[in-house]
Amino acid sequence: MTVITFDDLPDHVGTGLGPTEWIEIPQDRIDRFADATGDHQWIHVDPERAKDGPFGGTIAHGYLTLSLLIPLWTEALDVPDATTKVNYGLNKVRFPAPVPAGSAIRLTGSLAKVEEVAGGGLQLTVDAVIEIRGAGKPACVAQPVFRFYR
Repeated sequence: MTVITFDDLPDHVGTGLGPTEWIEIPQDRIDRFADATGDHQWIHVDPERAKDGPFGGTIAHGYLTLSLLIPLWTEALDVPDATTKVNYGLNKVRFPAPVPAGSAIRLTGSLAKVEEVAGGGLQLTVDAVIEIRGAGKPACVAQPVFRFYR
């Protein structure tokens, strides 16, 4: 984990973050995400049918992978004197490779930009890559934007 003070954030543009610990993606996690979102497409929840599908088994929802960016991000960077941290959005996101059920993912990335915002905050733009253990392509490449306040 990288630990930076609020005032030092602008000096760390370009700083690499991660890798984080691996997060396992078992089928039951995929099933719970399907239940939470109502997305029960067979490529996610039907292992029997999915074994003959385009990915050779079930895969995690892209948005499940993207949602795990937040716990991974909190493991990659700690700014202890920021009292409020807000997910402000995404500039871009792509899913270059599927995440097979039973695999593991982790985050690497870098702090791309730090800008002052109204109210005494800082807006952080991150170049984030969610890797799949043992895979040649990442599961997700995204540019999340966060706002930190004291």
